[in-house]
Amino acid sequence: MMAEDRILRVRALLDGVRAQGRTALTAPEGKVIADAYGIAVPGEELAVDVEEAVAYAARFGGPVVMKIVSPDILHKTDAGGVVVGVEGAADVRAAFHRIVQNARAYDAGARIAGVQIQELLPKGQEVIVGAVTDPTFGKVVAFGLGGVLVEVLKDVTFRLAPVDADEALSMLDSIRSAEILRGVRGQAGVDRWAVAEQIRRVSQLVADFPEIAEVDLNPVIATPEGAVAADIRVILAESQPPPRRTYTRDEILTSMRRLMQPASVAVIGASNEPGKIGNSVMRNLIDGGFAGDIHPVNTRADDIQGRKAYKSVTDVPGEVDVAVFAIPAKFVASALEEVGRKGIPNAVLIPSGFAETGEHELQAEIVAVAERYGTRLLGPNIYGYYSTWQDLCATFCTPYDVKGGVALTSQSGGIGMAILGFARTTKTGVSAIVGLGNKSDLDEDDLLTWFGEDPHTQCIAMHLEDLKDGRAFVAAARETVPKKPVVVLKAGRTAAGAKAAGSHTGALAGDDAVYDDILRQAGVIRAPGLNDMLEYARALPVLPAPKGDNVVIITGAGGSGVLLSDAVTDNGLTLMEIPPDLDTAFREFIPPFGAAGNPVDITGGEPPSTYEATIRLGLEDPRIHALVLGYWHTIVTPPMVFAELTARVVAEFRERGIEKPVVASLAGDVEVEEACQYLYERGVVAYPYTTERPVAVLGAKYRWARAAGILPRAAGPLGGGS
Repeated sequence: MMAEDRILRVRALLDGVRAQGRTALTAPEGKVIADAYGIAVPGEELAVDVEEAVAYAARFGGPVVMKIVSPDILHKTDAGGVVVGVEGAADVRAAFHRIVQNARAYDAGARIAGVQIQELLPKGQEVIVGAVTDPTFGKVVAFGLGGVLVEVLKDVTFRLAPVDADEALSMLDSIRSAEILRGVRGQAGVDRWAVAEQIRRVSQLVADFPEIAEVDLNPVIATPEGAVAADIRVILAESQPPPRRTYTRDEILTSMRRLMQPASVAVIGASNEPGKIGNSVMRNLIDGGFAGDIHPVNTRADDIQGRKAYKSVTDVPGEVDVAVFAIPAKFVASALEEVGRKGIPNAVLIPSGFAETGEHELQAEIVAVAERYGTRLLGPNIYGYYSTWQDLCATFCTPYDVKGGVALTSQSGGIGMAILGFARTTKTGVSAIVGLGNKSDLDEDDLLTWFGEDPHTQCIAMHLEDLKDGRAFVAAARETVPKKPVVVLKAGRTAAGAKAAGSHTGALAGDDAVYDDILRQAGVIRAPGLNDMLEYARALPVLPAPKGDNVVIITGAGGSGVLLSDAVTDNGLTLMEIPPDLDTAFREFIPPFGAAGNPVDITGGEPPSTYEATIRLGLEDPRIHALVLGYWHTIVTPPMVFAELTARVVAEFRERGIEKPVVASLAGDVEVEEACQYLYERGVVAYPYTTERPVAVLGAKYRWARAAGILPRAAGPLGGGS
């Protein structure tokens, strides 16, 4: 069927369902859609009475499945409306009457269109293929193990719809039970391309018809010969969300450039009174050394902190790039009108008292004003922002001026200050710290678009509670990830989105489950906690990209070696199988009671020369792609001696053009803390008192390298399979 004819046929069907005031399609209507999109389903007929049921069953020539057909009964099994394996006229008649009686007992007012007579499919592996409308990402297609276990095992993976054939095929490798589909214990595997086609066609269906809220093919019977959907359920949305205003990439970059690299800033609500937000913002801008123009705006003052004050922002001479608001919420809309008339492209709204306190109308008002004038809004309800390379500190919080390559954003002010404290304690250089607050306009995809192009930014880390437009975020991430890592801490791991679902797929599509798969699909590194996000952001620019999968552990303590090995496996990394010649080479440097292999255990009593020789060998051999070092504090090799020799050897190889990621775990007395800081500052990511953290950071670097295309993506749940 031609695409145009297919769409017209389905459109007429959906319009007819809508005209009847229904949102759920019947099974026969579902089959019409399945046939239009080439979704394989068994032969079936709708019997409106007993004799038709007998005739249709006889025509199929074998056992059949009989199901109630009612627009008012979505869950047919719960209503006792399904009988499997019916054969012979007498049994068909009995099953017909029983199904109808059960349906009337389940819902006395239900409209009954008849009983569906369906071919009984051969036994095979039951899987589920479906689609759901996610509030963040829109149309999402799902795949997993199906049948009665689907909501028990919850072994499901998600992708943005539509997917192409290769991406659909990758979903089969992205579930925990992927091996079952390949065939186990002598059983043949399923026809993978047939299953993938079911996924692809469902994803195209929901992409073509946004009003379809949910689709369920459950179960799909997958065999070595094909994949057929035993049941199809289609549910329409009650309503469509209003379209969100969007901006082109050039428009985003133009406004963001003036926000992050302003030549002129106005502070609306600037104050001479200590303790006022407007006073703190002015002090930070002045004391931070911002070289551009700073214009205080205050209706009752002529001079603010030694600078001429203006009654209105419209009185400020020349162009202004950013207006920072430090006035109560109730005055923001009228002041924003003046900002708009002045042609200022960016408004930074520090005040709270908007949607976060239930004042949704007030927030909607300022958004409408801003859209009318083309002004982009950052906030409201934020701490402000820092653009360190511009010496810009537009915030009422403590200043920070250590320039570097990490851009950090947060939706929460408290998290923003945790970011600030971490950066100061660890001496992390940042390119920017940005608060997003209520995200009435500017959000993560705007910032990603900018930081992806910003030459000062090497890594982006974002704390978020939600995304306004998940697809825009994914698009921005896909543009950015090949150039630099993106780390996300997603707060709020709930399944709230599944509560009102009308299908198995909808019930499985909890908020976090979809976020997890889609963020991985976008190449984003998801951090499990706040400290992890900050450590990843700090470490990833330090580590060079790996050129292969082979990880070798060199350790002075056998116990650390075991824990480091566990961490390597837990993070989806590969412990290298040491070839005989390399094993022999390592054994030349370690005592007889040590152990080669992987980990390479040099034992704890060895002098610095043993550490140096084995590290040199690990860096020299091109078959080794990354090193994990486990140090144990001894007087024979004190912590700073280990740190200095390791940093020296790594620097020597770097000068020779040999760069490999090297991470280290240091166990010992408090002196190891100074040694770790020394190593970190010289390109070796090192942590005291932990075997898990350095390997987790290395794992994050590997995940980025795969997402960026530097290394091939690994199949399976850890690699994402896509």
